[in-house]
Amino acid sequence: MPDLIGLLSYGTFFLVFATIFALVVLGLNLQWGFTGLFNVGVAGFVAIGAYTSALITAPDYPDQLGGLGLPIPLGWLGAMATSGIAAFIIGVAALRLRHDYLAIATFGVAVTLQLVALNAKGLTGGPFGLQFIPKPFAEVIDDNLAWNVTYLAVAAALLGLSYVALERLVRSPWGRVLRAIREDETAAESLGKRAFRFRLQAFVIGCMLMGLGGALYAHFVGYIAPEDFLPILTFQLWTMLIVGGSGNNRGAILGAFVVWALWTLSGNALREIVPSEYQARAATLQVVLIGLLLMLILLLRPRGLLGEETVVSRHMRDEAADTAEE
Repeated sequence: MPDLIGLLSYGTFFLVFATIFALVVLGLNLQWGFTGLFNVGVAGFVAIGAYTSALITAPDYPDQLGGLGLPIPLGWLGAMATSGIAAFIIGVAALRLRHDYLAIATFGVAVTLQLVALNAKGLTGGPFGLQFIPKPFAEVIDDNLAWNVTYLAVAAALLGLSYVALERLVRSPWGRVLRAIREDETAAESLGKRAFRFRLQAFVIGCMLMGLGGALYAHFVGYIAPEDFLPILTFQLWTMLIVGGSGNNRGAILGAFVVWALWTLSGNALREIVPSEYQARAATLQVVLIGLLLMLILLLRPRGLLGEETVVSRHMRDEAADTAEE
């Protein structure tokens, strides 16, 4: 029985992380999959959300800003707002760039934010990070498994709401404009669409979801530090999107679960196989495995596990549905 409880606890722990990653990948999918924005600064916006929510909700930190002790839902809303404001400021300056130039700019932003988190001790705690981040329901739920299940339910609900909202957005006229801009921005502008405004809107909404994901992570773990938001996190999230299939929200969610499962299983296998003195070096094999998975997906299924539906396939599906109703 203790083994079963431990297995269930680990399973819910895994699912919470996968759900949080899926929420962030949905935001990235809105930016890249539907709008064509090459954002390589994902880790930076996740960090903004995590630190914002921690500073709003945590108890008073001596000798530094923040620690307001406000309710956790306000922290999550604050994380989305701060990430959105940061995205708006960065987007106004950077979204006039294209493709690799935008990637370089957003990567520079992420590195800058990580360095700020590392050195701004009066705000972020510096290399020691922020501790004592409150966990929701911890006062009323003592059992670890029950708390994990409750938090999983909350995270899954937020993921579900985000998925439904994004599906409505991308299937609306607004979403069709995004795809038109992605395919041919000049043609979209010739039809009277202000491409920059739509790109900025997609960038801000996507970053708000990334900030919410960072806040969920902070309150689940209870401690954050700058090393939690290194560029490897951006690599993981991009791999999740490409493996699942960009331009498809269901694919984005599936990719998050598949890649996180591979990352977790490979880490556990390496810890069992490799001697303890070589653990640090062997950990890099996880990145190699993820890279191999990405390469195989690009060779065998270039559109991902669940690629974007084409206009023809959507039309055929709608016709089939109409025929079935008749």
